[in-house]
Amino acid sequence: MNELVFLEPNKIDAVPFTTSEVIAEFAGTKRHAVQTLIQKHESDFEEFGRVSFEMRPLQTKGGLQEVKVYHLNEEQATLLMTYLKNTEQVRAFKKELVRQFYAMRKELLDRRVRRAELKPIRREMTDVIQAVDPGPWAYKKYTDLAYKSITGKNAAQLRKDRSAPRKAVAADYMTADEISGVTKRIGQIAVLLDMGLDYSQVKSMLLEGKMVGAIRAVPA
Repeated sequence: MNELVFLEPNKIDAVPFTTSEVIAEFAGTKRHAVQTLIQKHESDFEEFGRVSFEMRPLQTKGGLQEVKVYHLNEEQATLLMTYLKNTEQVRAFKKELVRQFYAMRKELLDRRVRRAELKPIRREMTDVIQAVDPGPWAYKKYTDLAYKSITGKNAAQLRKDRSAPRKAVAADYMTADEISGVTKRIGQIAVLLDMGLDYSQVKSMLLEGKMVGAIRAVPA
């Protein structure tokens, strides 16, 4: 099934949404009809949050025009579906929309849980760094190392790749699995530093897969 639910920005505290275009296409309804329903019942939709929209270019018989595309959160989308005729196509679309909103909510919850798990491990690494490598950029270089070993990108590259603000926390734009991987890596870095290894040795082990017996003992 096509992607029906979106997250923009793809951040840990963003609100999942679908669009009037998606609903029109997959419910088998004309775009104008969906927009008319939203405009007619706008006060109802606003009980569940602000009704936002974007302007998108659309090629029409009269040439290229800007059209309004509404963004609807889960509650607003559910309300809109009650205004549509309950055809077989609409029922199938409703079920898939429910599945995708649920999956997105679960992913965001997993991200928040794993971000909470990351914090004490990050503090542990910070304490070790301050003891063995207290340079001004030490924390950044080890954090970038953890990020790169999991995502292939350092913090700045991640922010650029995921359209995050320059000063945003890169981990807020990671998936739940990526955050879990970074948590494990940071724990491993703390152990290796505590063993007396320097940055180049730690980097070699994490990025080139030269894991020693002591690393295997670090909890996943």
